[in-house]
Amino acid sequence: MKFQIEEAIEILERTPKVLSNLLIGLSNSWTVCDEGEATWNAFDVIGHLIEGEKYNWIPRIETIISKGETENFPVFDRFSQLHQNSQKTIEQLLSEFTELRLNSLERLSSLINSLTDLEQTGLHPEFGSVKLREQISTWVAHDLDHISQIARVMAKRYKEDVGPWKAYLRILN
Repeated sequence: MKFQIEEAIEILERTPKVLSNLLIGLSNSWTVCDEGEATWNAFDVIGHLIEGEKYNWIPRIETIISKGETENFPVFDRFSQLHQNSQKTIEQLLSEFTELRLNSLERLSSLINSLTDLEQTGLHPEFGSVKLREQISTWVAHDLDHISQIARVMAKRYKEDVGPWKAYLRILN
């Protein structure tokens, strides 16, 4: 087992800064480009991360700690952001995400300490029994997955423009 709560928090606390540094001030064409029909752009991903802060990570951690396997996790709609945020800018979304993440990390630190049993379980509606450490590990990997997704989508804007160097750029293939 490689999971360490302190190391997990290192990533979780940096994600808003990484995304803000990458996206704030860019031309709109960078933040709304996607990989085709039914794919997400950076704007959609940030909206999804906001929804996760509101309805996924901490609510599920609280359910594991307070209810164990007596009831399923709260339902999380992974696509709900696609129906909102149209009147917001990427900067507004990043600001909201940053604030929500700070609140989530404060709540996490109030829920988890050195005596917390990270092997305690809750019930995921699809996967069944999952451990607290798995939920937190997934949160970290989820952040990294979406950072990678944003970078890949942005890079693919220039897929045809890089010419023969495409052969050396794994992100484009």
